[in-house]
Amino acid sequence: MSESTLIKNVSIVNEGTIFKGSLAIRDSYIDELIADPFPEEAGYSQVIDGKNRYLFPGVIDDQVHFREPGLTHKAEIFTESKAAIAGGITSFMEMPNTKPKTVTQELLEAKYQLGNEKSMANFSFYMGVTNDNIDEVLKTDSSSVCGIKIFMGSSTGNMLVDNKETLSTIFKESPLLIATHCEDEATIHKNTEWAKSKYGENPPFSIHPVIRSEEACYRSSSFAAELASKYNSRLHILHISTAKELELFNNTTPSEDKNITAEACIHHLWFNDTYYQKKGSRIKWNPAVKTEKDRQAILQGILNNKIDVVATDHAPHTLEEKSNSYFDAPSGGPMVQHSLVAMLELHRKGVITLPQIAEKMSHNPAKIFKIKGRGFIRKGYKADLVIVDPEKPWQVSGENILYKAGWSAMEGEIFHSTVDTTIVNGKVVFNQGQFDESFRGERLYFER
Repeated sequence: MSESTLIKNVSIVNEGTIFKGSLAIRDSYIDELIADPFPEEAGYSQVIDGKNRYLFPGVIDDQVHFREPGLTHKAEIFTESKAAIAGGITSFMEMPNTKPKTVTQELLEAKYQLGNEKSMANFSFYMGVTNDNIDEVLKTDSSSVCGIKIFMGSSTGNMLVDNKETLSTIFKESPLLIATHCEDEATIHKNTEWAKSKYGENPPFSIHPVIRSEEACYRSSSFAAELASKYNSRLHILHISTAKELELFNNTTPSEDKNITAEACIHHLWFNDTYYQKKGSRIKWNPAVKTEKDRQAILQGILNNKIDVVATDHAPHTLEEKSNSYFDAPSGGPMVQHSLVAMLELHRKGVITLPQIAEKMSHNPAKIFKIKGRGFIRKGYKADLVIVDPEKPWQVSGENILYKAGWSAMEGEIFHSTVDTTIVNGKVVFNQGQFDESFRGERLYFER
């Protein structure tokens, strides 16, 4: 007998609309969208009453660092995918700067095996680019790998690609989406030397957006966009952090038809440079959190469709590592447990609509990466879903943080919405604080 679930009497947020109805799941697929809030319940293995709740398509996070293999003192695929599930994320795409770095096909497949064994969410892993692994990169299967990742600026787990010939070859020949971290290394080096001359070896954390400046971001992002335009490449620029970079993107073409797309991250939408005094290293990310003007511009870029995707760049480090002085404290922080509720808080403040949240966090990642059968509440699609209670406040604290590192830049924040239930491939994996820890997600596939 097939397993079946009925979610009844719920407000469904999907494809630009919100409507009261019900949804039927059979096995791992959405079987039917039902206009009736109270359909006949007979014949279902499980019935969930969604009264006063919203049903979203599961969040797809296109940029996380789960630190496995090799950096598991910071995080693991199991611990971070569990936190992601609690945050309503049903699928993630993970970065190659692990130990060893994911720069051969063998190492890439080894990571997929780890995903099969350990991930509670659906998963894909990027192939990493170095200055000398072009042959390996070009072997990557576009139907089963989300994309390739180029660090056009050094960051934690340095994989800087600064050889212009290598970059030109990748942009010219890669059939896959190219995701880039864009910060200009020469500009960062110049700014670092200036900071050391002014402050010595222990500058305040507020120096971070001065060192990793608007100029550093724009020089690199504009260069990537220039290469993509020259070679007609499929470019996705990650974690936009400045107002100036928005001029590189258009909002007249649907996201799925753009050659150059953009992502913004929760921390650049939530914090500005006034937070460094209070939060210090906890908001030290690359690219840096910058001014309120930049934060507002990024929000506007999301609303006017210059920015296509909202993600996390979840990148945990231990508190011991983050407690070092500025030059020794690594950049990055955990975010997957709190990304959806943060966006829902922005909705509560009147900044963004619920359908726009679904578009930026679920629909557009699916469209841009051409993910097969996910990202929408549609009959025949995989039942990756999240039920949210919009009137159940809670405060982020050490007692409810699920990241292995045990901390969050969001600690102390009060969110008024709660992730009630997360369903992955038709299975209730998280419900009101309880997990099915034996559940494992699936590898994502792509229609390319």
